[in-house]
Amino acid sequence: MKFMDLVLKRFSCRKFQNRPVEREKIIKCIEAARYAPSACNSQPWRFIIVDDPELKDRLAKTAISGIYGVINRFLPTAPAIIVIFADKEKFIAQVGGKVMGTDYYLIDIGIACEHLVLQATELGLATCYIGYFNEKGIKKLLGIPQKYKVILLMAIGYPDSIYTEENVKEMKIKNRKKLKDILYFNKFCSD
Repeated sequence: MKFMDLVLKRFSCRKFQNRPVEREKIIKCIEAARYAPSACNSQPWRFIIVDDPELKDRLAKTAISGIYGVINRFLPTAPAIIVIFADKEKFIAQVGGKVMGTDYYLIDIGIACEHLVLQATELGLATCYIGYFNEKGIKKLLGIPQKYKVILLMAIGYPDSIYTEENVKEMKIKNRKKLKDILYFNKFCSD
């Protein structure tokens, strides 16, 4: 598959088949994430795969409990959830981040997760980034030490048949800004 075809095929899935995901496929996705670049090679990412149905249901309910239940109500339908958390950056990356006012570990996690979702797409899986959740409850449920920061949850599974390759591609093209609205050469040009 050509890279741009893969990019256009990836989408945020909010309806999954009731079918477990093979661990081998999830491990392959994590392996792709593991090879992502990171500031000062800090590799801040850590992953917990939750695919035990009972624990996954408890995790989903915890994640969307209280004020977090306004969105992402579909999460309990995902056959597996990947919890992505960070071991903060190496000292040198932290210093650089302070100077630049940038949390490089968040950029690193973003790059790793995009590797993960593109690998999942190639394997016929669908994903959805979840950024609004009950972090405190998740850490307690999964025993994640306080020093770590839960950055994202990733719903992963086989997409429901309502998602066809054509309607996903149309949705992507329709919902993206035009290139002329985001691209500048050599200097910023206002409209």
